[in-house]
Amino acid sequence: MARRQNGRPVNGWVVIDKPLGLTSTQTVGRVRRAFQPRKIGHGGTLDPLASGLLPIAMGEATKTVPYIMDGAKVYRFTLRWGEATATDDAEGDVVERADKRPRTEEIDAILPRFLGEIEQTPPIYSAIKVAGKRAYDMARAAETFTLESRRVKITDLKLLDNPGPEHSGPDYATLQVGCGKGAYMRALARDLGRALGTCAHVVALRRTAVGPFREDHAISLESLEALGHSAADSGAVLPIETALDDIPALALSETEANRLRCGQAVSMLARANRERIRDFTNGAIVYATSGGKPVALARYEAGDIHPVRVLNV
Repeated sequence: MARRQNGRPVNGWVVIDKPLGLTSTQTVGRVRRAFQPRKIGHGGTLDPLASGLLPIAMGEATKTVPYIMDGAKVYRFTLRWGEATATDDAEGDVVERADKRPRTEEIDAILPRFLGEIEQTPPIYSAIKVAGKRAYDMARAAETFTLESRRVKITDLKLLDNPGPEHSGPDYATLQVGCGKGAYMRALARDLGRALGTCAHVVALRRTAVGPFREDHAISLESLEALGHSAADSGAVLPIETALDDIPALALSETEANRLRCGQAVSMLARANRERIRDFTNGAIVYATSGGKPVALARYEAGDIHPVRVLNV
């Protein structure tokens, strides 16, 4: 007899506009209570001091989480010049001060140096593991350790003209950043300060995009919880395929779809299939559908489609 799964059969994404003060884990816990899904996970951690988009996957959508984690992200952050902190944000103690406040033209001139693939050393207060231990735990215990720099990609970086009344004046600057996986805004603020002959730390941070998800996809926790038992039927849950907008789609016949569902490869070598695979490159991940419904994430290799993650919906 098959084992019965606990929870409700909810499959899809809900994008939470995470408020300040909550961890990503706490946010997931509140969404879990609202939907009671069989499986749940999030598409990229946000610190308690950051607000913004936290995509949360439920049910079969959890199989697509890696594609969101690897997707492009957009942040807006405000930094304070003239003070460096132990954590590179407003939570840490001030460890260095400087008198210089960069002018707008100086900031604009330095930004191109931080575009493209750059070397970045993560903040010591980060979740990176060193010899099996989290860096932030080691930092809090005053242990001596070194974090290696890593290559990260910054695709867009610009100074904004409207920092807001709370952070106005020469002590502050607000920037918008487009980046790839693994980039730390706290490290970027720290390094911008150093490059401009001063020091800096992040005082406000908001994530405005993750992969295909934008702010108009988001719902607040309060609004979600107010829906009560009707949350799953409210339209707040986005289809699994919303996360796969950047992945090539491949429509299959029901016979082909059943082969993928059974873990078998589907050959695309027949002449009639050439147009279907015309734009695929060897090793590409494709999103297979049948009758408009998700079937699997699959890999195209040498004329065959191989199942990677079957979507049981």
